[in-house]
Amino acid sequence: MVERRSIDVIPDEERHGTAFSQFTLWLGANLQITTVVTGALAVVFGGDVVWSVTALLLGNLVGGAVMALHSAQGPRLGLPQMISSRAQFGVRGAVVPLVLVVVMYVGFFASGSVLAGQAVGKLTHLGPVPGIVLFALVTGVMATVGYRVIHALGRVASVVCALAFVYLGIRLLDHADLADMAHRHHFSLPIFLLAMSLSASWQLAFGPYVADYSRYLPRTTSARATFGWTLAGTVLGAQWSMTFGVLVAATAGAAFVDDQVGYVVGLGGTGLIASFLYFVIALGKLTVNVLNTYGGFMSIVTSVSGFRGQRVLSRRARSAYIAGIMTAGTLVALAGRNSFLDSFADFLLFLLTFFTPWSAINLVDYYLISRERYDLAALSDPDGRYGGWRWTALLVYGIGVAVQLPFLATSFYTGPLVEPLGGADISWIVGLVVPAVLYGVLGARRAGRVTRDAGAAGRARVNS
Repeated sequence: MVERRSIDVIPDEERHGTAFSQFTLWLGANLQITTVVTGALAVVFGGDVVWSVTALLLGNLVGGAVMALHSAQGPRLGLPQMISSRAQFGVRGAVVPLVLVVVMYVGFFASGSVLAGQAVGKLTHLGPVPGIVLFALVTGVMATVGYRVIHALGRVASVVCALAFVYLGIRLLDHADLADMAHRHHFSLPIFLLAMSLSASWQLAFGPYVADYSRYLPRTTSARATFGWTLAGTVLGAQWSMTFGVLVAATAGAAFVDDQVGYVVGLGGTGLIASFLYFVIALGKLTVNVLNTYGGFMSIVTSVSGFRGQRVLSRRARSAYIAGIMTAGTLVALAGRNSFLDSFADFLLFLLTFFTPWSAINLVDYYLISRERYDLAALSDPDGRYGGWRWTALLVYGIGVAVQLPFLATSFYTGPLVEPLGGADISWIVGLVVPAVLYGVLGARRAGRVTRDAGAAGRARVNS
């Protein structure tokens, strides 16, 4: 059960599983309380039920498709997700997006620990602060064990959490007047785009580590099957949870905003039922927080190995990396637990600004320019084919971030073009399209030059 691999290529003889494993993993990872809160934010910020659910679905489909395209890279390459960034940014240049990815993991670990800590604190009667610490310790142990236990946890969570959400949905319908909610709809483009951004950012944030959990699949696994099962699991799980969040926020209002975990558990009942629901909340958060810890470990090792060349880690080093992420995330959770809701919304939109350009560059390079073929040995050699720093990709990435700023709307910064658009935030759309087109043009030209140079060298050898 204890994983030995880290960022090295998974040999064919160690490959196992089927593409369906991606469905259960991502269904379980999305059927949890933070996804519920993300959906509820669409109503908290002024949306109605009908248009909020519609916008969230569109965002989940668009963001989920991008995320699933990354997942399909895993069986073909047999590598963690961010290693493939070296083909675009260089063996050392990939550290630029990697630093931001690590910040993301710590942030998601912290936000998950706040809600899970409330549940664990109630379940154990220890209170939220000891609950956060205890939850973090369990997360660290499971992330250290690695890949097999992560998928096993996903299978359990997908069943247990689905049953709990069915029960909670039935209980919620006893309190909610769906006919009245459907009647009181009013379309607002800025709120619609905000809701779409929330769900799209939720999905896009999985992109930097999704292939970490498909890389052990046999090389013969169909890319279409990996894409399809990943997309189905992540969209179904996220939309189910977010729709529940929309209905809860529309029904409960301030009661939910003030105590998300307490309200959801209270909706289900008391006594043993309440204890079970606290357990389900902790289980759902454990599933995704293990992903965040494991992905953070992979990203840090990828960053360090780009400069040191180290690809194989001892168990002690693995444990040390994971402990560092766990400690940082726990400290952030303890510091920000009293202002969770506002901080989490800004955190999601902040992430979107930095990861949409990375996704665009990675996918255009892998599927359109490189045609799903990478020189795996060169991904670890700064003097090899991909070099240490690839300035074209880094320039496009910087432009991709910069062009979003005029369209970005958060509590701490609002771009100058937001008001002319009626307050709508379309930064993530700009952040996908502009770098995709720009890198497609520049990357294709560079690939053409490399091909011509290789052809000329070959002809010279023949002539000589």
